[in-house]
Amino acid sequence: MNDPSDRDRPPAARHGVARVLSKLGLASRTTASVWVRERRVRVNGHIVDDPDFPVRQGLDLVTVDGLEAAPQQRLVIMLNKPRGLVTTARDEQGRDTVYRCLDGSGLPWLGPVGRLDKASEGLLLFCNDPAWAARITAPGTGPRKTYHVQIGQLGPPSLLAALQAGVDVDGERLACHGVRVLRTGERNAWLEIVLDEGRNRQIRRLLDACGVPVLRLVRVAIGTLELGALPKGRWRALTDAEIERL
Repeated sequence: MNDPSDRDRPPAARHGVARVLSKLGLASRTTASVWVRERRVRVNGHIVDDPDFPVRQGLDLVTVDGLEAAPQQRLVIMLNKPRGLVTTARDEQGRDTVYRCLDGSGLPWLGPVGRLDKASEGLLLFCNDPAWAARITAPGTGPRKTYHVQIGQLGPPSLLAALQAGVDVDGERLACHGVRVLRTGERNAWLEIVLDEGRNRQIRRLLDACGVPVLRLVRVAIGTLELGALPKGRWRALTDAEIERL
C-alpha cells in the first residue's frame, strides 16, 4: 500500500541525462552528450543514446562505463591566464585554449568560471560545480572583479567620471563600479577598474567609446581572491576558506 504522504510530494524534477552528468561535475554538457551518443551511459540499467533523455536526479541510477555517476567533491582552481589563449575547451578555429595550461595536470574535468578574452590576462577560475560557478558569475550578486588596465593615454580629467557614469554602446549602458589611476608615464598610464557585472569585452568597449586605446588588460582579483605572485600560465587549487569567502 502506498504511503499517503507520497501524494503530497511534488514530482521529482526531470533533466536531460547529459545535463545531469554535467551538474554532478563529471564532464561538460558537450562531453557528456558525446558519452551518451557513444552508448556509454545507462539509466536504470538501460543504455540511452539521447542526451536529453529525462532523468530524475537522485532517484534514477545513472552509470557511465558501468560506474555509478556520483556527485564529485567540489574543486576550484585559479589560473594566471597568459595573453593569446581563448577561454574554451575546443576552438573551431584551432586556436590555443586555456586548457593548454592544464595539460598533464591529472585534474578531473573543470569548466571555466566566466571568461577572459584572447587578448586579456590574469585571474581565471575553473570549477567542476556548475551551480557554484553560476553564483560566482551572476550579474549583480557575484563578487566584484578588479582589473589593471594599461591605456595609451590618460585623457582629460573627466575620463574617470565618464567611466563611472557610464556610456551607451550599441544600445547597452556600460559603466564600471570604480576606477582610479595607479600610475602614469610619458606614453601610457595604468588604471584600476572594478566591475560588479561582467559583460562581453566590457572594459575594452567602454574605453573605446571614450576614445582610449587599451594596451593590456589584466584581471588581478575576484572578490577577496587576489592573483598575487602566481606565475603566468601556472595554476593552484583554492583552499576551502578561499572558496567560502568567494
